[in-house]
Amino acid sequence: MPRGQRKSLEEKIQAKQELINALNIRMESEQRELEELFEQKKRKELEAVSDIIEDAGLAPEEVTEVLQQYIESRRANAS
Repeated sequence: MPRGQRKSLEEKIQAKQELINALNIRMESEQRELEELFEQKKRKELEAVSDIIEDAGLAPEEVTEVLQQYIESRRANAS
């Protein structure tokens, strides 16, 4: 069975470079999509916390103070 014409070394190099460039573009696109998904997740989590704070009738300053006390308490207990 006759074979097709073989690619020259230069053609093979060019084809690999084009493939790598295309894959890099794809990876950049996928990375941007992943970062957007992380941002969406973070927003949802913050919305959930905000809803809890609102339902409890607390001011953000009160929540900050309570969290700081809690963190200090945990650090003291961990030592």
